[in-house]
Amino acid sequence: MKKLITLLLTLTMVIAATCTAVSADEGTNVYVTIADGSGEIVLVHQAVSVTDIDEDGAITINDALGTAHAEFYADGADGYGTFNSDYGLSLGKLWGEENGGSYGYYVNNASAWSLTDPVVDGDHVYAFVYTDLTAWSDTYSWFDKITVDAAKGEEIELTLKCAGYDADWNPVEALVGGAEITVDGQKTGVVTDADGKAVITVDYTGEVVISAVSDAMTLVPAVCVANITAAGDAVTETPVLIATLPKTGVASTSAFVVCGIALIAAGATVVLRSKKREENA
Repeated sequence: MKKLITLLLTLTMVIAATCTAVSADEGTNVYVTIADGSGEIVLVHQAVSVTDIDEDGAITINDALGTAHAEFYADGADGYGTFNSDYGLSLGKLWGEENGGSYGYYVNNASAWSLTDPVVDGDHVYAFVYTDLTAWSDTYSWFDKITVDAAKGEEIELTLKCAGYDADWNPVEALVGGAEITVDGQKTGVVTDADGKAVITVDYTGEVVISAVSDAMTLVPAVCVANITAAGDAVTETPVLIATLPKTGVASTSAFVVCGIALIAAGATVVLRSKKREENA
């Protein structure tokens, strides 16, 4: 009896260790967006499975950007570079562009302190190359919606915001009025009001990228991915957000857990039956 119980406990620990290993190998799923030095969005909310590629013991912005380049930049990891400065690990190359360190990066629309800031499952990392290398006026902007599902011709309401600082250099957000909405890079003629709001419609189906431009500000382009379906069609999740998620993951881990539970349950049944036989003897 004692041997059987010991065996069951050992089996439980092995299953737990296996599940942990599977989860660790799969990485952390982070969505990455990158804008280049011309202000063009070159990577849009791309899902990447991030592991600790720099081996610093944490999953960070640096790992997310490095992985995104390795997978999606034409020359792979060569398109990304870092260096150590007085401010810690700093960007030296983004999407193949080197400009002396004029880059920015945000996590979930909040300015990050360092490339070594941690990221977790579901985080959105946005990195960009400054387009104004004289006054550094590039202003990070975003919509109140990251993705939206709509039918062809259905109204889509968005609010455009931007990052700034108050008199004491504390980060604040502001509403952006007077910016023109674009769809897949084409101007729509729709302009945000004083509250940053705009209502647009898209007259074709498919996945589109909604952004905005301004004559008064140098905006780092906001990004909203819209999945436009024909009227009456079933709406599915926006494909761009799930394109590169691992095919295993939760399903694989769950399978280990289910199998483990089944084995433990079977073992427990054997123990109970054996105990009952002893009592009846």
